[in-house]
Amino acid sequence: MSDLFDRITANQDVVKKLLGKIPGFSGYIERQNRRASDKILREAVADRFEEIWQRISSVQTELISTGGIEFVDDVERAAIKIRQFIDRIRHAAYGYSPFFDAAKVNEEELAQVYEFDMALLQSADEVGRAVDNIEQSLGTDGLPAAIRHLVSLAKQAVDAFNHRSELMMGGVEAADPEQPVE
Repeated sequence: MSDLFDRITANQDVVKKLLGKIPGFSGYIERQNRRASDKILREAVADRFEEIWQRISSVQTELISTGGIEFVDDVERAAIKIRQFIDRIRHAAYGYSPFFDAAKVNEEELAQVYEFDMALLQSADEVGRAVDNIEQSLGTDGLPAAIRHLVSLAKQAVDAFNHRSELMMGGVEAADPEQPVE
């Protein structure tokens, strides 16, 4: 995650670097850079899940065309959760002000947010593998279990982002981003 922050700070134009020399202004620039990093990361996660959502739509079409219509509603539950996740992450206010305030940034809390972010990126891989499993299970007895697993992972992604948001608002102390939320 620090690579992303470093890239943003390295790409500042000359005016920002100059203004960074003004007392008090450098904290403003650093805070803006943290917010920009947060937004870029969330967009990347949303884009990865958008691809997965499109794959789920293709699976639904495949189910309909191959006579598996009884499974379409179950797959739709996962698609709705993924869409909900994408919308929340894409449209959340980026860089919640009190959290990213340069004078108040708690490095431990920031590290915890980055852990959540890493878990969200890793969950995209896991959800993608779950969609692979559904595709491979089409027409087999394993299809219902594969669909249930995808629905569960989709719910976990929404819950993880909700906990990340709560942390940034100051409402979660030591949540573990790796643990599923009940």
